[in-house]
Amino acid sequence: FVGCLGASQYMYIEATNSQSLPDWIASHINMFEYFGGVPEILVPDNLRSGVSKAHRYDPDINANYQLFSEYYGVAIVPARTYSAKDKAKVENMVRILEMQILAPLRHRTFTSLCEINMAIKERMKMVNSQKMDTTRLKLYQALDKPALRPLPPTKYQYATWKKAKINIDYHFVYDNCYYSVPYKYIGEKVEIKATNNTVECFHKNKRIATHIRSCK
Repeated sequence: FVGCLGASQYMYIEATNSQSLPDWIASHINMFEYFGGVPEILVPDNLRSGVSKAHRYDPDINANYQLFSEYYGVAIVPARTYSAKDKAKVENMVRILEMQILAPLRHRTFTSLCEINMAIKERMKMVNSQKMDTTRLKLYQALDKPALRPLPPTKYQYATWKKAKINIDYHFVYDNCYYSVPYKYIGEKVEIKATNNTVECFHKNKRIATHIRSCK
């Protein structure tokens, strides 16, 4: 995962297990934490994890990615397909990543993702502090950091959604665990929202029950 701020080209890089939506969103959250704030706009690739249907001018954003953007108050404007110039600065960061971060680490053996990211972080700090006319770090402190909005008090929690039907015992099943709702919803179709900590049940967009998650 590679991201950078527009004015300073201050970069954030991390290795992930996959390009799945949970990893994709987690990388964004880690990037915001590293930058110490939230930008106005994100310009991502048309990655399937973030963009469910690519379109030159009006792409469909994945529902979870959209919820994440609303939580942080950031607009998502994906780069147009086959238009690398829409995100030219981060494309340049990929080249720098390959030459100055991955190449020096190519002969090292890592035993965990955490260990890889610790090594990347060390190299990333060095690259951000490299002096040209000035450093990315100084430009970030002078230009980008003052323009970032504050982070929300708590991090966004990734959630999964599924449809369910309330059983005759006024319970629904999620991940092989049973959760109750008011008895009047027996037989009704509902939507379930689950995070690592909670399970919520919605009926016609109205939340009717919230539970601490029993199974993870």
